[in-house]
Amino acid sequence: MMPEASRPGLPLTLPFEIPAYWTPEQAQAVLELLDDLRERIAAHYQLCLIELYRQQHTPGDAHSGGVGGDPPF
Repeated sequence: MMPEASRPGLPLTLPFEIPAYWTPEQAQAVLELLDDLRERIAAHYQLCLIELYRQQHTPGDAHSGGVGGDPPF
């Protein structure tokens, strides 16, 4: 049996709307959930994320042709 996401015809993304009727307590609970999720993901992938950050923010090297992949002048 195919997982839901791999069935033909299903979208790859789902629209995500935030209700405009949350109470302040509900909004706070969602923010706390997101904070906890971010902390757990960061803790688990910390080394990989650091390496990715370095790759994305290191000025160009001999292989990239210049800063940010731009060709040298």
